[in-house]
This record gives sequence, structure tokens and C-alpha cells, in this order.
Amino acid sequence: HLISGCVAAVLVIALAVIAYNRFILQPKKAQAADQMAQAERWFEAGEYELSLTGDDNSLGFDDIISQYGSKAGKAVYLYAGIAKYRTGEYEEALSLLKKYKGDDPILLGRAQACIGDTYVELEDLKAAISWYEKAAATTDNLFAAGYLIKAGIAAEELGDSAKALSFYRKVKDQYANAPEAMEIDKYISRIEIAE
Repeated sequence: HLISGCVAAVLVIALAVIAYNRFILQPKKAQAADQMAQAERWFEAGEYELSLTGDDNSLGFDDIISQYGSKAGKAVYLYAGIAKYRTGEYEEALSLLKKYKGDDPILLGRAQACIGDTYVELEDLKAAISWYEKAAATTDNLFAAGYLIKAGIAAEELGDSAKALSFYRKVKDQYANAPEAMEIDKYISRIEIAE
């Protein structure tokens, strides 16, 4: 009787999990995806405020996150974080961007670079440099050059010419084919002439 009772309990739990997944979780994911579509269109059109707040017919990222959270997909944090950055809500942007845990290294690197950009706006250049370095390491492709140049510019603003020069030389040595690398010599020579 004990074994059949345990089997019955496990069966009830399994059925409850399946029912929850099918009748609650899946419909919520579908609703969230529907709401995301319009918010993404606003975002892509540069309507950042509208993408965050929505209108009478569709939710914006703020409400999608509060109602569905990550059920809307990991990208909701990236979109909302960038939109917050674009509207000057830097602390909220940081919070959202740091929640983004996507698997795509290009998008994850973009999120990390946006965190760096946000720290620049908040005048925390050391934190910005750290995030730009993370972004470059995450992508490790031609996008890394842009992130390293941003790190170099921030290092220059902090007065750390040696560190800035190391970022610029890395672009020249490792990412010479990147569009940003076409003008990297002017960054390097600006520091070398000043020294």
C-alpha cells in the first residue's frame, strides 16, 4: 500500500506540473509574446517612451515585465534597458540590463556595452571600462573593436593613457578588419604625441 500510495502521489504531482505548464504557463508566454511584438515595433521605430509605457491597445515593456516577467523572454530586459537608457532613466536601465542573461554572445555583449554607456552617463568611468572590457571579451569579434575604443576613451578621460593605449593597440592587433580599426592610428598617435 505504501508503494502504490507513493506512485499515486508522484502521478498526481506530475499531472499537476503538466496541467500548470499547459494551461497557465504556455498561455502566459503566448500572451507575453503578443504584447512584446508591438513594444518591439515601437522600440525599432525609436519610440522609446512609447515602447516602455504602451498605449490604450498594447502594453509597453514596463507593464510586460510587471505582468509577465521573464515569461516574455529574456530579450524584454535588453529592450527595456536600452529604452530606459535612451530616455535618460539610467539607474532603471542598469537594473534591467543586468537582468539580461541571453545566450547570444552578440546580444549579451551589446547589453554589457550598454551598461558601460550607462555608467559613462552616470560619470563612473571605472565601472564603464570594466563593462566595455566584458563586452569585448563576450563578443570577441569585430564588435569588440568598438567596445575597446569606448574603453580607451573612458581611460583617457580618467587620465590613464597607458591603459587607453593598450585598448587601442588591441584593436589594431586583434581586430584590424573592424570598421572602427580604420582610424585607430589617430587614437594611438594622439597618446604617443602627448607623451
